[in-house]
Amino acid sequence: MIPIPVVVCVLGGWSVIYLADTLLRSSSSLKASYEDWLMSYGLSISPFHMRWQTALFNRLFYSWGRWKPRFLYLWFSIGMVFGIVAMFGSVVLLGKTLIQTLTLMITEAPAVQNDRMLQVVVPGVNLPISQLTYFFTAILISGVIHEVGHGVAAIREQVRFNGFGIFIFIVYPGAFVDLFTTHLQLISPVQQLRIFCAGVWHNFVLGVASLIVLFLLPAILFPFYYTGVGALVTEVTEDSPANGPRGLFVGDLVTHLQDCSVRGVEDWNSCLGEISQKTQIGYCINAATLQQLSFPARVYRRLDGTVECCSNSSLTDVCFSYSNNLDSHLYTCLPARKAIEASQVCRTNMDCQKDFVPSLCVTPSLENQTRLIRVKHPPHVDMLFVGHPMHLQYTVSLSSFVPRHNFLSIDLPVVIETMCKYLISLSGALAVINAVPCFALDGQWILNSFLEATLASLIVEKQNRELVGFLILLAGSALLAANVALGLWMVTAR
Repeated sequence: MIPIPVVVCVLGGWSVIYLADTLLRSSSSLKASYEDWLMSYGLSISPFHMRWQTALFNRLFYSWGRWKPRFLYLWFSIGMVFGIVAMFGSVVLLGKTLIQTLTLMITEAPAVQNDRMLQVVVPGVNLPISQLTYFFTAILISGVIHEVGHGVAAIREQVRFNGFGIFIFIVYPGAFVDLFTTHLQLISPVQQLRIFCAGVWHNFVLGVASLIVLFLLPAILFPFYYTGVGALVTEVTEDSPANGPRGLFVGDLVTHLQDCSVRGVEDWNSCLGEISQKTQIGYCINAATLQQLSFPARVYRRLDGTVECCSNSSLTDVCFSYSNNLDSHLYTCLPARKAIEASQVCRTNMDCQKDFVPSLCVTPSLENQTRLIRVKHPPHVDMLFVGHPMHLQYTVSLSSFVPRHNFLSIDLPVVIETMCKYLISLSGALAVINAVPCFALDGQWILNSFLEATLASLIVEKQNRELVGFLILLAGSALLAANVALGLWMVTAR
């Protein structure tokens, strides 16, 4: 469900804006001056929608649209081909997503949910509040780049450009351009296609550019940050099991999880995934040390069948299982840190037979999904974590970039990296959704111009071509609406 405070804030904020707008418009003394003020600043307000339009950037748009005409012709011609392909591809993608969503609803298989390429995003539900700045900034940048494409292409095709604007719909920001409709209707269908496809083309280019920056980020930041030496801790949440006097702190450099080497964030995630999938690893302990540290304790089985041999109130002792030549199922309660802090990891006793010193492989006896993980972050003492590995992954934020100088921020690479990922995702999604042959989207105009350019000789009557377009738009709108409705239900109602 959508959090109630989010709903209250959104509804309350829009209610105040709309109420103030209504009162000012109904006031006999303030109406004229208020409407003049709105018009002078290019503002317009309606329920859950506010927009601002200006002609301040017209000269800039015209300079872009008249720059290197031959290059822009080639650029937007490539965009036209991409837009047409994207229109057909978006229908296939939405159809596949709809089938996956229906399959998930029937089977409730989590694997299908992870494979879906398109998912509805609801702030505060499946988008963390801490990520809202990235989300809305990426949407705004993607929208501006999208509309810049339309505006520059229109000027290139000799269509009058009236202005550029930004709007907010509920909580989502966006942009738009105002073009002279009569000029649009007078140019050829191919020229129209270059204009209508320019938006999704620019979104695609923005996504590719962000992907390149993300890929080259280690090289770009090389003079200031180095990589490949570990995962730098940038945040530890207050409720994190890693938070404590012997836990992780901001600025710590994690180099190993158990025997798994960590050279960056990807290694951290893959090591935790591997640890959670495999059985608990053991530790080599000298037989004499084992006898010295262990103490007798009552052995009993938990509900899941695992064995416990330490007191429930102990925060430092862990039950270990091991085998010797006489018995294959022995259990002992050991002080965890003293027992394994400097120990070699193992799977069997054979892994511990070195230097002719009798040693045994002892394995923590924990609940099925619980793991004991030794986290190395030199020069500090190893952190011993007991819990589900995913709890460690979700509550500790890390970066692969380590500052070369103390005055450099440890958060800057994370900000750039996260913004690039959001631009790739949201700009790509905006290209896909806008290319769908659906009413009120770019896909509607792309489809109409495409039909005019390709079917004019086959279907002579314009009304018949418009009927074909209307039926396709109806089907595309239904497909998009079904994906949005079921996606919202999957996110908010389940």
